[in-house]
Amino acid sequence: MIASIISGLVVSIDAFFIGLSLGMQKNCKFIYLVIINIFLFGLCVLGFLIAGQIYESIPFEPDYVVGAAFLALGFWTILHYFLSEYFKRGKGLINKTTASPKTIIFVGIVMSAEAMLITMGITFIFQSDSTLLIPIIVSFAHFGYSSLSFFLARTKHIKRIPIALSHLISGLALILYGLMAIFVEFGI
Repeated sequence: MIASIISGLVVSIDAFFIGLSLGMQKNCKFIYLVIINIFLFGLCVLGFLIAGQIYESIPFEPDYVVGAAFLALGFWTILHYFLSEYFKRGKGLINKTTASPKTIIFVGIVMSAEAMLITMGITFIFQSDSTLLIPIIVSFAHFGYSSLSFFLARTKHIKRIPIALSHLISGLALILYGLMAIFVEFGI
């Protein structure tokens, strides 16, 4: 059970950077983050229930698939940022400090869907120790990390952090979870 709690905390680190990016948007209010996380909680519980139902019908070891999926997601997060920045250079793009409501809604949906997949992955990996505590930990960790970074983003100090660092740490957190998922089979 301790491993599933640690997993929920580790893979939720990327929520810190989502809260950071939302906090840097002048028109994003904290209530938006609360609404996103209420929706996220519902999807985490749904993911837990779905994973519990389909676990027995999966004909192969889900740990490896979950591990590979999170490794790929982590590498994609890092590579996507650096490749998109490479192609943006020289095109006169400026950093926007206001996001459209559609962008905020899209970020909330993506964050919630990712948290649901995290919950399903943890449930698959720790099936014998799965309890409702898994979606609760994942959703509260997402809310805690994103709220903390949202308020930090409103200070003048956090705006000096390079955006590349946030993508790198977020991707590495997902890679770490992928490795944990793969190596749990080996008892490491």
